[in-house]
Amino acid sequence: MNDIKEKKIPRINGFLALLVLLAGYAASIYLFVTEIPGMEKTDLPTLGFWVAIVVFTIACTASGGFFIVQPNEAKVFTYFGRYAGSCRGSGFHFTNPLTKRKSVSLKARNFGSQVLKVNDALGNPIEIGAIVVWRVTDSAKALYNVDDYESFVTIQSETALRMLASRFPYDTGAPNADETPRHSLRGSQDEVATELKAELHARLAVAGVTVDEARLSHLAYAPEIAQAMLRRQQAEAIIQARRLIVDGAVGMVRLALNDLEEMGVVKLDNERRAAMVNNLLVALVSDSDAQPVINTGSLYT
Repeated sequence: MNDIKEKKIPRINGFLALLVLLAGYAASIYLFVTEIPGMEKTDLPTLGFWVAIVVFTIACTASGGFFIVQPNEAKVFTYFGRYAGSCRGSGFHFTNPLTKRKSVSLKARNFGSQVLKVNDALGNPIEIGAIVVWRVTDSAKALYNVDDYESFVTIQSETALRMLASRFPYDTGAPNADETPRHSLRGSQDEVATELKAELHARLAVAGVTVDEARLSHLAYAPEIAQAMLRRQQAEAIIQARRLIVDGAVGMVRLALNDLEEMGVVKLDNERRAAMVNNLLVALVSDSDAQPVINTGSLYT
């Protein structure tokens, strides 16, 4: 495939060209008026008459060379089947009247994908959708490198979204304290958006399209596994909460025993020390409030 790139088309100010064109019309009309009396005497067309015909024909042909470019728009020109150039400058212009022209919008556009049902990196069926903000940056590529650049953006965006979903798991669960967090569709939205944008940019560059932003707009487990995955998430949350409680309780018990011994409040043998650790952990980790028991005897009774 020939890679066509955008280039500028030669053009002049439309108002200047309009003055020249009006002068040509005026000159041809003047020649017609002045040469008609001479033709009545000779019954033959004079040289001035033929000049008037040529000037009038050129002026009529040149009238098709005017065009207007709106803000955030590009005109793409084709000259007998060959790409001639593009014009981005808004205003009134004049160029070769024999060119064929098409308009391409350069405005930013939003594309919302359909909710797709795909499998994530772990094979779980999920539903996913995305919003893509894109714009045409090369009008020649948009028109000549692909058949329909708007349809191309739609299809390639959904394809990129499917590939992205297969690279990440929906959720990695709560990591351990010594475990490096892993990227997931639900927990790493910025990283996922960055990779989706890069994937789309690589796919849409051939169509002269640049992606300004790409983010997930919908993410959920498929209905058939949604309840089971919800229970798994709840179990993982409970386990993580328990781990935090136990870690905190162990630290509090260690601190309490060390402070008691350093301040000389009480000295405990290994058996009494183990009993106190057991009592403190039960009080700190238990789901219900601990019921205090007052010892009215000595420490060892």
